[in-house]
Amino acid sequence: MKYNAVTVTQLNKYLKDRFDEDENLSAILVKGEISNFKNHYTGHLYFTLKDENSLIKCIMFKSYAEKLDFKPKDGMKVMVFGSVSVFERDGVYQIYVKSILEDGMGDLHEKFEKLKMQLEQEGLFKEEHKKQIPLYPKIVGVLTSQTGAVIRDIINVSTRRNPNVYIRLLPVPVQGPGAAEKIVEKIKLMNEQKLADVIILGRGGGSLEDLWPFNEEIVARAIYESEIPIISAVGHETDFTIADFVADLRAPTPSAAAELAVPDVYELKQKIRNYQNRARISLKKKIELMRLRYEKCMKAKVFTDPTRKIKDNYMLLDKYIKQMENRIKLTHKDKQTQFIELITKLDTLSPLKTLARGYCLTEKENKIIKSVKQLKQNDEINIKFYDGEKQAKVL
Repeated sequence: MKYNAVTVTQLNKYLKDRFDEDENLSAILVKGEISNFKNHYTGHLYFTLKDENSLIKCIMFKSYAEKLDFKPKDGMKVMVFGSVSVFERDGVYQIYVKSILEDGMGDLHEKFEKLKMQLEQEGLFKEEHKKQIPLYPKIVGVLTSQTGAVIRDIINVSTRRNPNVYIRLLPVPVQGPGAAEKIVEKIKLMNEQKLADVIILGRGGGSLEDLWPFNEEIVARAIYESEIPIISAVGHETDFTIADFVADLRAPTPSAAAELAVPDVYELKQKIRNYQNRARISLKKKIELMRLRYEKCMKAKVFTDPTRKIKDNYMLLDKYIKQMENRIKLTHKDKQTQFIELITKLDTLSPLKTLARGYCLTEKENKIIKSVKQLKQNDEINIKFYDGEKQAKVL
């Protein structure tokens, strides 16, 4: 029995032709919410348009994307205009978008902005509340899915940087109902039992819905109340969640979080070696400087001719003694001259000089007689001459 089978390529080409022939699909306006948005390095935009029940892939080439006056992002409600066709290679149909009109923000995005504003006003994002990440943690706690690339990346990066670091994984669901509650439960468990020095809260990239557990208020408050520092590593570098704003440190990827949490011991050892070399070189320079100073000191006269200083001081002492003797002699001569002048003056004024010229000094009872009225007959008096004295009686 012979079958008329077609190839996959023929089937996809046939379907593409049917799509292209349908006028209803060549110019269509579709509204929905953007999800899984990616701005490719080529300039093309890739995203999913969805509503409550279904979704469809979309692509917007660079030539059309350059004409947009706003930046599309996950959660945004839009209307897209374009055509629906089949991408033959993958056998999928998608909207080839030519223009996009904003149709309001998605419910999740609006909820995100509202909670972000509320927590920011409460001060949960302030830098003064953020704890310092320990420089050399012994135990790194990880809250993420126990399967997947995130935990493998964290283990690989951490152990490569420090083989002695201990990774403690507490598995948590990272998307879907109940994930937020589980994350909060494990954060509290880590703190109550002091299971880690630092915590990495991470997951891979995804849509706004996939990352939503990390935008829940209970998760934000659990991070804020944690005594153990928390590094948020949720999604890709362009993804931002409420957890990123509340966490003590935000890492663009889980691998980057591991690099921030775990120091590179090999780099640290190299730094220590560099410090040792610098200290050794500095010590050698110090010793050389001290040796030069020692040699200079030993060449000084105090060491080459130790008595020279003493001799110089002896000479200086002799000089001072000579100066002192001259000053004493000069002073003595001046004083002697002054003494003679004073003696001469005193001698000139002396009563003895007067007596020597023939005068006498009469005393009665050791009192000088200045008047005849002081004497009466038979008074005994004492008469002093320049060369002696005699007793007499008044007649």
